[in-house]
Amino acid sequence: MRPLPSRRRKSHGLSLGVFALCLAAARCLQTLHPAGQGVSLYIPQAAINATVEEDILLSVAYSCHGIPTIEWKYTSNWGVQKIVEWKPGTQANISQSHKDRVCTFDNGSIQLFSVGVRDSGYYVITVTERLGSSQFGTIVLHVSEILYEDLHFVAVFLVLLAAVAAVLISLMWVCNKCAYKFQRKRRHKLKESTTEEIELQDVEC
Repeated sequence: MRPLPSRRRKSHGLSLGVFALCLAAARCLQTLHPAGQGVSLYIPQAAINATVEEDILLSVAYSCHGIPTIEWKYTSNWGVQKIVEWKPGTQANISQSHKDRVCTFDNGSIQLFSVGVRDSGYYVITVTERLGSSQFGTIVLHVSEILYEDLHFVAVFLVLLAAVAAVLISLMWVCNKCAYKFQRKRRHKLKESTTEEIELQDVEC
């Protein structure tokens, strides 16, 4: 009758060992993958200035366990709009409004082609890993328009000024030549008249 307690003690000790082993494994997993710190996101440039028709790279970098889901959204005065969603290594699901205008990269970055003034706003990236933890970041994009018409007007105006200046210089040169010839003829006539008067005086004498 006495051996029974020893068996119970052995089974009880075994169950405690299994429980301790499971607890240690859970702690190890928690250390390797702490809650709320599963995804880290790095944005090297949080504000970007661009001009119309320029190609812009919204650069980011992330680190997490497994393959995450990456989503980009666009926020502006016109509302919130989804741009693209994908998992690295798979085909991206690009919204109809940004078809043929977005290129995705495995590190989470996207490139926008031929941006316009309406593309100015906030671009929000959300990286969500398989276990559910996520991280988001924001990039501010400001697109300005080059005033080609004003530059063209200034160029035309300068060309017109140069042309008017060239015409005025030519007219001044022609007027100077004419005045010189007129003075030369007048002097010649005065000289001839003076010579005739002298000759008449000599004849009278």
